[in-house]
Amino acid sequence: MLENNTLVEKCNAKYQKIFGDYNIQADGRIIVSHFGELSQDLVNSLSTKIEELMLDSGDKKGVVKRMFSILVEGLQNIRIHGERDPDGNQVSFLLVLQNDDNYKVSFGNLVKAENVENLVARIDDLNNLSPEETKARYMETLSNGILSKKGGAGLGFMTISLKSQNPIVCEKDHVSDDLVFLTQHIELERVKKV
Repeated sequence: MLENNTLVEKCNAKYQKIFGDYNIQADGRIIVSHFGELSQDLVNSLSTKIEELMLDSGDKKGVVKRMFSILVEGLQNIRIHGERDPDGNQVSFLLVLQNDDNYKVSFGNLVKAENVENLVARIDDLNNLSPEETKARYMETLSNGILSKKGGAGLGFMTISLKSQNPIVCEKDHVSDDLVFLTQHIELERVKKV
């Protein structure tokens, strides 16, 4: 139990650090923050809340749709594929920062240490592709239909990459012998890139 408390504390410390870093950005404001379990209802609620906040801020519908896709994919990745601590809790977070020019989205969740290098390598590989190459890989993966044990085909990170049009930056924090807290940072421009 003590080890588990330490695990949750380490994950929460990472969340608090990013929250603090986001909070000191003078030109931005945190519009959503969540640390803890993610149910399907919460995924829906968070996505809808952010969509409403973006529309209220005057963002164009295309940017809102792209953000919605990023959120749904990121949150569903956590909900479906995120590991649980020894007590069965799914430790995860979401932070969304709104700046004048862009949104910064950070997701964090537990991953088995034995799987993290492969996962990060897949994300790094995506980061090295052009948008056209990413789209081609997405279509190829979609048509191949090869699913993992948990029902995924790796489309989530491809969707996030396509919709954000920016690299997915990963940070790994070993929180126990067999678990890593993986954080992914994504930026989405509020004005379409030329």
